[in-house]
Amino acid sequence: MKFLLGTVGFIAFCYVAVLVLLYFKQERLLFFPTKLPADYRFSFNQPAQERWITTPDGTRLHGLLFPADAARGLIFYLHGNAGALDSWGEAASLYTRLGYSVFMLDYRGYGKSGGTISSQEQFLADVQTAYQQLRPEFAEERTIILGYSLGTGAAAWLAARHHPRLLILQAPYFSMRATARQHYPFVPGFIVRYPLGTDAVLPQVRCPIVIFHGEHDEVIDYQTTMQLKALLKPQDQFITLAGAGHNGMTSNPEYQAGIRRILGEL
Repeated sequence: MKFLLGTVGFIAFCYVAVLVLLYFKQERLLFFPTKLPADYRFSFNQPAQERWITTPDGTRLHGLLFPADAARGLIFYLHGNAGALDSWGEAASLYTRLGYSVFMLDYRGYGKSGGTISSQEQFLADVQTAYQQLRPEFAEERTIILGYSLGTGAAAWLAARHHPRLLILQAPYFSMRATARQHYPFVPGFIVRYPLGTDAVLPQVRCPIVIFHGEHDEVIDYQTTMQLKALLKPQDQFITLAGAGHNGMTSNPEYQAGIRRILGEL
C-alpha cells in the first residue's frame, strides 16, 4: 500500500512539475523565431522598405512595407509562429500583383525586432502599436487585416478594436486553448497563458470576414475551426481548401483564386 501511495505521489509530483514548467516556459512551445543580424539585407523580387516601430516600453520592432504601384489599399499582414520576414516576405508578391501594398511585422525576438515576447497583453499591444503607426499613411477604409496561423488571433483581436475594410484569416484556431487541447490533452486550460480566443473576439468584428482553412490541416484542427462558422455574419465567408494542409497556403492555387475573387469584389 505504501509503495502504491508513493508511486501515485511521485506521478502526481511529476505531473505538477511538468505543468509548472509549461506555464512559465510555454513561449518555447509557441514561438519559433529566426533572428536576423542588424545589417541583414533582404532580397526579394520586388522593392521592400524597412520600417521601425518603437513600442511604449522602448522596444524597436522591425517591419517591411512592400509598396504596390497605384495601390488600392494596404494589407496589414501578421505571420505565423516560425521564421522571420526573410522567408515570410515572399508571400507579399501575391497581393502586390493584385494592387495592394503589404506591411509585414516581425514580432519581438523575430528577425531584426528587439526584445522577447513575455505575455499575450504585450504581444497584442505591439501589433496595435504597429497598426496605429501606419494609419496616417493608409486609411482604415482601405486597409485589410490578414493573419496566418498564430497571427490570426491577433488579427481578429485587432479588427475587433478598429474599422478595417476586411479581415482575412488563414488557418485560424478557435482559440489557442483549443489548439493546446488538441496537441496536449493532459494540460488544463488555465495553464495556457496565451489563450488568444478568436471565438471571443470574432463576434465583435464589424467588417466582412473571410476564413480559409485547409481540409487536412495537421497543426490546427479543421473540425475545431469549423465551429467559428457559427460566429460569422451572413455576408462572411468560410472557405475550405480541399486536400490542403497547414503550410504553403499562399501558394495554393485554390487560395490564390479565392483571394483574387475576394479582392476583386472590394
